[in-house]
Amino acid sequence: MSISGITSIALSGMRAQTTRVGAIANNIANSSTPGYARLNTSLTSVETGGVQAVVSPTASDVDPATELTDLIEAEQSYKANAVVFETGADMWEMLMSIKRD
Repeated sequence: MSISGITSIALSGMRAQTTRVGAIANNIANSSTPGYARLNTSLTSVETGGVQAVVSPTASDVDPATELTDLIEAEQSYKANAVVFETGADMWEMLMSIKRD
């Protein structure tokens, strides 16, 4: 796998977690809205590499503890993908530096 492939996969992970945080924020904002259907985010792998977030309503009520736990998990996943992205970018920069010399 190339460095650009690695950074692309990490970027897809960051995008998926951003979508997930949006769904969590929506759940918290609408937790007291009568008839609101909690949004759930499912992450699925993409054949070409990476991950995709799919948001769908569920039949369950919004539980603040669950939303907070999901938010913490999304934050940690985003940070992990960001580290991979930065490492890939640093490796690319190093390779370009070696190539120039």
